[in-house]
Amino acid sequence: MKKHIAYGVLICFCALVISGCSSSRNQVTVHESTSLSKGQELTDLQRALTEGALTDREYETVRKILLDRPY
Repeated sequence: MKKHIAYGVLICFCALVISGCSSSRNQVTVHESTSLSKGQELTDLQRALTEGALTDREYETVRKILLDRPY
């Protein structure tokens, strides 16, 4: 069950980033709504890249946001 929630959060997060990249807006706003650790988010992000769900550019964009986010 936790994996399904984590994947749902990851998909929503990626959708926010992708929609920010495809519009004329240069800034992406991310609202934290998860209790996943930064490490788990990075692991899920890497898995999404490995499985082909993200491009390298999308991966790097989201990875930078995760690493820059304080907590």
